[in-house]
Formats: sequence, structure tokens, C-alpha cells
Amino acid sequence: MRAYWQNVHENLLLALDTLRSHKFRSFLTILGVVIGVLVVILVASIIAGMNRQMEDMAEDFGTNTLWVYKFDPGFHVRLTAEERMRKPLTYEDAMAIREQCPSAEAVAVEVFQWAAATGKYKGQEMVGISFEGATPEVFGLSNSELDDGRLFNEIDDLHRRNVAVVGAEIKEMFFQHEDPIGKTLEVNGHTFEIIGAVGKRKQAIMDMGIDRTVFIPYMTYKKFYPQVKENFISVSAAPGKLNQVTDEVTGVLRRRRGVKPSEKDNFGIGSSESLIAQFHDMTNTIGLVAIALSSIGLLVGGIGVMNIMLVSVTERTREIGVRKAIGARRSDITWQFLLEAVILTALGGIFGIALASLGSYLIRTYVPQLPSTVPIWSVAAGLVASASVGLFFGMWPALKAARLDPIVALRHE
Repeated sequence: MRAYWQNVHENLLLALDTLRSHKFRSFLTILGVVIGVLVVILVASIIAGMNRQMEDMAEDFGTNTLWVYKFDPGFHVRLTAEERMRKPLTYEDAMAIREQCPSAEAVAVEVFQWAAATGKYKGQEMVGISFEGATPEVFGLSNSELDDGRLFNEIDDLHRRNVAVVGAEIKEMFFQHEDPIGKTLEVNGHTFEIIGAVGKRKQAIMDMGIDRTVFIPYMTYKKFYPQVKENFISVSAAPGKLNQVTDEVTGVLRRRRGVKPSEKDNFGIGSSESLIAQFHDMTNTIGLVAIALSSIGLLVGGIGVMNIMLVSVTERTREIGVRKAIGARRSDITWQFLLEAVILTALGGIFGIALASLGSYLIRTYVPQLPSTVPIWSVAAGLVASASVGLFFGMWPALKAARLDPIVALRHE
């Protein structure tokens, strides 16, 4: 056993000596491997950071809350014609859920338009804000924390008062150096007295616009926009009854919307778990594309390694003959060239990991809204993949070198 490891050690030193004597050629050879490993780890680090951020954001909005809309809440590449033609949910649907679902602790309903609004205050203007009417329960169901003032209540909603609660970015934009409570904010030509401000929310990489939202009482919104019918319902389940309340809400809405037993739901119900699962599916697809692209780099690098190793075998034919003449076995020659190929590509993997770690740090530092954290598994995968490329593509040159006839090799010029 000791002789075996000594032999491996000698072959390792020979391989390293060969790489040192051809530094520039070795660098060009492993460039494809470096790029392949760099792409995989960098994409993996961004995806890992995005997944963590999405999980934090979904949990911030409540793990025991259902979101109900006319189609599935979440991420959509394209809606079907049937989904686009669905009739909106109504305020009455929300009230029916509140009355007929015993497992529901609270129900909130929001009404909005898809078009962005414009806010104005003392000559300042903020374009692209969200503007919606909501029942008072919306703040509790979305875990919103009151930062200043008070939240509107059922009395404000019942009397259709022109009061508003603003998000963190609205407050920062208009009221950096003054108290927003009691001030008058204009939104789309309507004026509202600000009675409260909510704290900053956790955000995922896609901007949800929560902090740029102006909330007013539901009935106040309907007073100004009676034609708007887009309603979004939130339902809080009692502890341990999320599945039960899902079934209850489904039953209520199917009856109210006239869905036949043989037909599928013409509305959507989502939760933080389903949102996270959708996001993971999306990022996994991106990851597979990145792996496919990086595989091209590894393939190119592997072919480069094989070509360089074949050239190396030709250049060192006489050296191989001398080694065989003084007693080197086929296995010794095979291991010498295999170790050289593996070390070459492993070095490429290490360089790729180092560059990816640096890239992840720079992204995290200079683009804080794009989270990036290098997962340990991606580092291990990068090392294994790069070494495997050397092992696979170095096999043919190594076997070719081992099969050389020592007499013919010694005569080679």
C-alpha cells in the first residue's frame, strides 16, 4: 500500500511539473471549464438568494392566509382565454365566505384597478403608485405593522371617509422631514387625509409595489370608482385548519359562481406555500437552462483538454519510452496522464469557483435588490464536475500513452 501511494505521489509531482512548464497553454486549455463552472455557481448563488428572499416575503405575509382571486394568485407567463374572460369576485363573495366558513378567522377584501396611480403633495409628484380600497381586516391579514398614526376602521369604511394609510415609500418620498399624519395627499385628483403609515415590507426580487401603496376604506374607493370590479379576497385560517378552510372557501365560491360538479373551479386560491412552490419551479427551470449552457463550456473545455493531452503524448513519446525501459508499468503511465488532466480541469474548477464567489460578493454589494449567496452544494458540484471532465476526456490520451511500444517510443525524434 505504501508503494502504491508513493507511486501516486510521484505521478502527481510529474503532472504538476508539466503544468508549470506550460502555464499559458494550460490556462487556455481550462478556460472553457472556468467559464462553465463560473456560470453554474453564479446562477446557483443568485437563485438560492432569490428563493430565500421569496420565502421570507411569503412568510412575512402570513403562512396561515389564503389569497383568493378570479385566477390563481402567483406567477403567470400567460393566461388562457378562459381565465381572461372570468367574471371578477365580488364584495358579496367575501361576506359569504365570512359568514359560511367556520374555519376562517378573518376575511378581507381589496378593490383596485390595474392602472397605476399618481400621488401629489406640495408640488411633488410620485408616478406609478398602487391605489386600492380595502376593508380594515386587510392590515391584520397581511401582517402589516403600524409605523405611525392609526389604521382606518369599520366606522371610516361605513361613512366613506376620505382617509388614507400609506406605505413606507410614500412616506419616504413626501414626508422625509415632517409628520405625515393629518396631511392631505392627492391621488388621481382625489384628496385624502393621511391617518396612518405602515412599516416597510420584505420584498422579493420582483417588485410587488407593497410599499408604494395608498390604502383607503373599501366603500370610499367604491364612492369614487363604482365601476371598478376587480376584487381580491384574503382569508385567515384558524391554527391547523388551512386545508379545511380551503375546502370551505372552494365550496362557497363554487355554489355562488354556479360551477357544476363536472366543471373545474373558475377562480383561484393560493397560499404562501403555493407561491413559494411556483417560484421554485420557475427558478429551477432557469437553473436547468444555466446548467445546459454551462455544459457547453465544460464540453469545449474537455475537448480542449483531450487535444492538449494528445499533443503532450506526442511531444513526450521519448520520455514515455525511457520510463517504460526503466520499469514503468502501463498503469504508471496511465495515472501520470490522467492525473495531469484531472489536475488541469480541477484547477479550472477552482478558478471558476473563486471568480463566482467574487461575482456573488460584488452583486450582493452593488446590487442589493438582487440577492446572491453561494450554496455549498454548488461549490462541491463545481469541483466534482471539473475533475470529472478531466477524468473522462483524459482517458483516451492516457491509454494511448500507456500502450506505446517502448522500443518505438525510444526511437521517436
